[in-house]
Amino acid sequence: MKYSSKEIFTISNGISFLRFLLVIPLWFLLDNYESQSVRYITFALCVFAAATDMLDGYLARKLNQITEVGKIIDPLADKAAMAVIVIKLFLIGEISSFYFLTIIIRDLTIFIGGLFVAKKLGRVLPSNKLGKITVLFIGSVVLLILIGANRQSNFYLFIYYSSIILMFTSLFAYIYRAMEFIKKKKNESI
Repeated sequence: MKYSSKEIFTISNGISFLRFLLVIPLWFLLDNYESQSVRYITFALCVFAAATDMLDGYLARKLNQITEVGKIIDPLADKAAMAVIVIKLFLIGEISSFYFLTIIIRDLTIFIGGLFVAKKLGRVLPSNKLGKITVLFIGSVVLLILIGANRQSNFYLFIYYSSIILMFTSLFAYIYRAMEFIKKKKNESI
């Protein structure tokens, strides 16, 4: 797939790329996780990343800049930032192997599946609401860990277990949706 510079160089794609660059300071900040101020700075960067995610989506729609490139770079930036934080939190023992592997396997499956679907359809499937809600819950777990929330509280446990259920649900929904799009494309070509 070839993309024109008009499709690549949009305001919303620039914001997504900025969010992608946040992985560098996030990685190095978490080397000093035991420092409360570092955790607060990391928390603030995560909130900033979430705000830019909403902003780039809003601007893409408002300025009519929804592009195939944007459909790739936006979720890639989200996944890269989330992956860096989750990997670091796993390495320093702040999240369990189960939670870590569930996130990584889900995201890798969706990423590899997305490449396959894009090749079959000739376009990228946009993310859906269930996927966005799932990332919101995973992000909430990460933010609660960063601010040192009580992990035995009902609120934390609700967010944590909901995120696990949503990870599995959204993965199966993505697979089903991809199969439906491929089946529809195959039927159109017959």
